Amino acid sequence: MSVSPDKRRKMESALDQLKKYTVVVADTGDFNAIEEYKPQDATTNPSLILAAAKMTAYQHLVDQAIKYGIAKGGSEEEQVTNTMDKLFVSFGLEILKKIPGRVSTEVDARLSFDKDAMVARARRLIALYEEAGVSKERVLIKLSSTWEGIQAGRELEEKYGIHCNMTLLFSFAQAVACAEAQVTLISPFVGRILDWYKENTDRKSFEPHEDPGVISVTKIYNYYKKFGYKTVVMGASFRNTGEVKALAGCDLLTISPGLLGELSQDHSAVTASLTPQKAEACDLEKLHLDEKAFRWLHNEDRMAVEKLSDGIRKFAADAVKLETMIKEKMLNVKNGQ
Repeated sequence: MSVSPDKRRKMESALDQLKKYTVVVADTGDFNAIEEYKPQDATTNPSLILAAAKMTAYQHLVDQAIKYGIAKGGSEEEQVTNTMDKLFVSFGLEILKKIPGRVSTEVDARLSFDKDAMVARARRLIALYEEAGVSKERVLIKLSSTWEGIQAGRELEEKYGIHCNMTLLFSFAQAVACAEAQVTLISPFVGRILDWYKENTDRKSFEPHEDPGVISVTKIYNYYKKFGYKTVVMGASFRNTGEVKALAGCDLLTISPGLLGELSQDHSAVTASLTPQKAEACDLEKLHLDEKAFRWLHNEDRMAVEKLSDGIRKFAADAVKLETMIKEKMLNVKNGQ
């Protein structure tokens, strides 16, 4: 007996339906949480790595990275930096064993305004992956979407064939500049935009289609598709499954294990909200942004200015916490404890 399409859909989870329209990515450093949901790709950031590095299950990776850092020699600062790079790559390598696609590894947010330092650090991370036998094709380097970060992305893609994932993206100006830099992928944030509107306006709740983060990503997706940019859009930072489902059809969506779990238990209908056809029909004009125009347009968006600087500070603070943890453990190793 054949099952009607409506009935089959009722049996299918929202997650399975979403996968028909969008590449699903797991947003976590906890690679043991990945396998269950069978994502294509995975993303990490300094905060996620810090959380995972505190878990007992991953202490062996921290210990190995510290041994590597000490063996490389140099000043304490150099040893800590080498340990951090090795740790980020070690998590990436473990994640790659569990997914068919790519992992995103982030460059230290404290370098967000130093193009050359971001390029050097990205090349160092890729070298560590290649030393471990992993091609750069399986890695996306995450960079803050500052003007300097976007130009670092341009250089890494053009000169070195290193694929970049531009993160902490909140404004249309950032998205336009990334498209013009021809980076591989952008991660416009959804939930953090919603957070800002809840904190700074009288509205405390939004339906998914009215959610300012959903509206922002939809506009960026439409702009990219309408004007034929090769850069792909990966919505990130979700607060609820409504936001995720409202962006079905986006090139990729990176989703926390908690929300992946909710989507796997949800049997409501999911249809593509974002399509190239809708993008073609939308009323958007093509922009060109040099540095001056970028800085002005980005600065006109108070939410984006505040959330970009806040995001950089938070990632930097978590990098410092991770470094402090590494320094303590390093001291214990050196003292033979």
